[in-house]
Amino acid sequence: MKFRILAQEGFARSASFMGTHGQTETPCFMPVGTLGAVKGLTWEQVKGMGYSLVLANVYHLYLRPGLEVIEAAGGLHSFIGWNGLILTDSGGFQVFSLGRLMKIKEEGIEFRSHVDGSKHFFSPEFVVEFEERIGVDIGMVLDECTPYPATYEYAKHSMERTLRWAKRSIEARTTDKTALFGIVQGGVYEDLRLKCVEELVKLPFDGFAIGGLSVGEPKEEMYRITRLVAPKLPPDKPRYLMGVGTPEDILEAVEAGVDMFDCVMPTRNARNGTLFTSRGKINIKAAKYRKDFSPPDPECDCYTCRNFSKAYLRHLYASGEMNASILNTIHNLHFYAKLMERIREAIKGGYFTEFKREFLAKYRGG
Repeated sequence: MKFRILAQEGFARSASFMGTHGQTETPCFMPVGTLGAVKGLTWEQVKGMGYSLVLANVYHLYLRPGLEVIEAAGGLHSFIGWNGLILTDSGGFQVFSLGRLMKIKEEGIEFRSHVDGSKHFFSPEFVVEFEERIGVDIGMVLDECTPYPATYEYAKHSMERTLRWAKRSIEARTTDKTALFGIVQGGVYEDLRLKCVEELVKLPFDGFAIGGLSVGEPKEEMYRITRLVAPKLPPDKPRYLMGVGTPEDILEAVEAGVDMFDCVMPTRNARNGTLFTSRGKINIKAAKYRKDFSPPDPECDCYTCRNFSKAYLRHLYASGEMNASILNTIHNLHFYAKLMERIREAIKGGYFTEFKREFLAKYRGG
C-alpha cells in the first residue's frame, strides 16, 4: 500500500492511495456493497461514476456465501466481478447491532446469525485471516463499537478491549497485500479517544479509522471528536471516518483532516425516495412533484437528471417500479462522486474553505 499527499489546505488534504488492485484519490467516498453488490447498480455503472474503491462486509460475506465459496472463486474480486479496490468492514458494528443475539468475550464475539439463528464466533485473528484469504485491499480490525450513550466506565473498558484486539490483529497478519487499519474508539470522552490514539499509533497499521461515531450522538459531538482525533493521527497514513455521512458531515470531517468515508445514506435514501441535490434533499414522493417536469437537480449531469423529470420519478416510485430505486441511486451516488471530486479540486486549488462555505450556503438554503 502506498499513500501520498498531493495537496493540503489547513488540515484538509488530497492524496493518492495505491492498493493491490489499483488506486484512488482522496478525499473519497466508498459506495456500500455489503454483500458484494451496490443495490440496483452494475459495477460498470459504479465505475462510470468515478468510483474505484467500494466497501463490503465480513459479517455478511461470512454468513452468505461463506469463505469456502469466495475462495473457490479465486477471491472476492473474482467472485463479484469488481476489478477495483475493496475495503471490508470487520462486521463488528453489525454484530453489535444484534443486541441480545450477541455476547462479547475477551476472546472475541459470540453471536447468532440474523439469517437462520445459527451460532458463530468472531475473534480478531479470524477476521484478519478472513480478509486476507478473500484478498481484499484494505481490512478493518475487529473492534468493540461503543454505543451511544455509554458511561465513562463502559467506554473505557470498551476502548481498552479494542486496543487489546488491535494488538492481536497485528500479530495475526501474514501478508502485506491486505492493508490493515486500526480503529479509534472511546465514545464521546476526549481523554479516552486521545489515549486510544496514543496506543494505536504505536502499532504498525497501514491506516487508521475513527469508529463509534454516527451511532446516535448529536452532530456537534461527532464533529468535536472528529476535530480532536483526526489531526492527531499519523499524517502519512490514510484516515477513515466510518459510517459517515451527509454532505455536511463529509465537509466538516475533510476540514478536520479525514480522507475516507462510507455510508448507506445515498443508496438507502434513494430506495426510500430521497434525493440529494445542490439545494438540499428532496422527497420525490411529495405530491408537489406530480406535474414538475424539471430534473431532480438542474445542476447535475447524471443519467437520471439528463433524461428524466421529478414527475416521472415520482410516478415510478408511486407505482412500485424497480426503476425508481435504480434511477434514484444513480443520481445520489453520482452526486456524492461529484462532491468528492469538487472537494479534491478545491483542496488542490487552495480554495477548500471558500468552497465549503459556498456549497453549504446553497445546500442549506434550498
